[in-house]
Amino acid sequence: MELPGPLVDTSWLERHLSEVALVDVRWAIDTGPQFEAYRAGHIPGAVFADLDLDLSAPAGAAGRHPLPTPEAFAKARANLGIGARPVVVYDDSNGAIAARLWWMLDSIGVPAAVLDGGLSAWTGELETGDSQRGDEDIPVAVQWPADRFITADDIPSAVAAGAVLIDARSAQRFRGDPNPIDTRPGHIPGAISRPWTENMEDGRFASADVLASQLETMGIRGDTPLVASCGSGVTACHNLLGSRLAGIEDARLYVGSWSEWSHSDLPVARGE
Repeated sequence: MELPGPLVDTSWLERHLSEVALVDVRWAIDTGPQFEAYRAGHIPGAVFADLDLDLSAPAGAAGRHPLPTPEAFAKARANLGIGARPVVVYDDSNGAIAARLWWMLDSIGVPAAVLDGGLSAWTGELETGDSQRGDEDIPVAVQWPADRFITADDIPSAVAAGAVLIDARSAQRFRGDPNPIDTRPGHIPGAISRPWTENMEDGRFASADVLASQLETMGIRGDTPLVASCGSGVTACHNLLGSRLAGIEDARLYVGSWSEWSHSDLPVARGE
């Protein structure tokens, strides 16, 4: 069984529920991982992945959600039962968190997709408690491919060479308005504001044509190198998913994003 693309709808999932590894990644910036909400009701068969523990290394100088080591991610995949089957990921925030796991898996060649509309789009029954985890044997840790990620040091030269750097945070945070999240407000010099919510229409991803048109107005076309950032390398993946749907293939994630950049001595820009 093959996934139809990086995005699947609930009707497709209903038909293939037993053929995929289903992962619930609900998380919120004010509460953290929403494990109790998962236990109260989730799509049958889904296991719960903790953004902070399973999909990230400990927070520190590299940002709030650095990539886990390949070995740590292999262990998390084994615990979650993510092995040979294609993976479908969902959340309750329009894919803002789910896209992070999609990008990580896609980067190392694991077939994965985000459930369009997330939990709110699911009309079937919900399961309570904990689903049985697969504990699959994943003996080889796959290294993170350099061409899918970018470091802070390489961003200025990439932008100078023609890459477009987009920031998935809200326009207010990009502008540098005071807020409780960014202790040093502003954005990376040369970045363009592209709030991840602009990928959505009525709780679903906009069509490929709409997304492509939106990106083209920002100077991003099929062959344009793209760099995606956000607050901590999570919602940037939503823009990476939107750009993939629009046909953009040359795209990289700045994992540390603003949570790393703003805590260094690197320059900061403010305003539109």
